[in-house]
Amino acid sequence: MTLFEALREDHDTQRTLLGLLIKTHGDSDGREELFEKVKKALPRHAAAEERALYIPMMELDMTQEKARHSVAEHHEIDELVEELEDTDFSSPGWLASARKLHELVTHHLDEEEQEVFQLAGRALSDDAKARLANTYRDEMAAAQ
Repeated sequence: MTLFEALREDHDTQRTLLGLLIKTHGDSDGREELFEKVKKALPRHAAAEERALYIPMMELDMTQEKARHSVAEHHEIDELVEELEDTDFSSPGWLASARKLHELVTHHLDEEEQEVFQLAGRALSDDAKARLANTYRDEMAAAQ
């Protein structure tokens, strides 16, 4: 599996979890359980992705700006997750923030898949992509 395939697989999981999360109601066990999964999956993926993809991209002039933009979006996502943590599950504001998180993450994932991966694919050598795929898998395994 290539680096980009591994990332897309995790992106699909995030889309599914967030899609289910915004369909939950009130202070329910389902909402809490899904939010816990999202809260664990997003930073775990972001950290591994930053180490395996964005740090190497920042070393190249061609990809540096796009990598910085993507890392900044990771921080926005983190802040929104923290906001959700501090909001009561039964609050109407919680669902509004969850929808905002869904929108932000979906935008971020789409941008990565449609722009970042193509740019990185051109900038990184085949050897680097294979090595970085292993780095990503190792980082994800270590974070479990």
